[in-house]
Amino acid sequence: MREQVSVTGMILKTEPIGEYDRRVVILTRERGKITAFAKGARRQTSRLLASTNPFCFGVFAMYEGRSAYSVLEASISNYFEEMREDFEAACYGMYFLEVMDYYTRENNDEKEMLKLLYQSLKALLHKALPNKLVRYIFEIKALVISGEYPGILPSEQPYQGSTVYAVDYIAASTIEKLYTFTVTEQVLWELSEIAGIYRKRFMDRKMKSLEILNEIPG
Repeated sequence: MREQVSVTGMILKTEPIGEYDRRVVILTRERGKITAFAKGARRQTSRLLASTNPFCFGVFAMYEGRSAYSVLEASISNYFEEMREDFEAACYGMYFLEVMDYYTRENNDEKEMLKLLYQSLKALLHKALPNKLVRYIFEIKALVISGEYPGILPSEQPYQGSTVYAVDYIAASTIEKLYTFTVTEQVLWELSEIAGIYRKRFMDRKMKSLEILNEIPG
């Protein structure tokens, strides 16, 4: 008899399978990143139609199989519906989901990554914070959590003291306090450089959503 499990997490991506089913990838608090199948989820009458889309965060009840899970039902506490009304925020959000899919693994302890993802999506919807700042904070903190963060090396281009302070704060701060500051345009530009250096050095996958982000003016 298959075991029924309950996990809390967010859907990173979804794709159609067959005529009515979906394959979803969920970043969970309990089991890291997992793959699950939602039978009949694309039917208009399915209870899983709305709850198996990207950004859905909640509790998922499922059966555990040999190589994947089968979703039975979902209780979603946040759909991040505001993303549908803000194209730019949605593009940044899709990039965050793709980064998490890259960094996380099944059966790893990914609690901090899940928390970072959730708080970063909420920050994108905070009008007082520039989306670019949210992005650079997210990229640097994800590197810190993954254990690859090298710090600002002395051999690299010198940056303003305010920029170095901001990077050190991002590295040391709890996730709950990450998005509590703003910066000048010069510091934002330098954070862009630093995050870009790290991205090229440590990420060997071409992010499709990043290509779309780079087309957004401003």
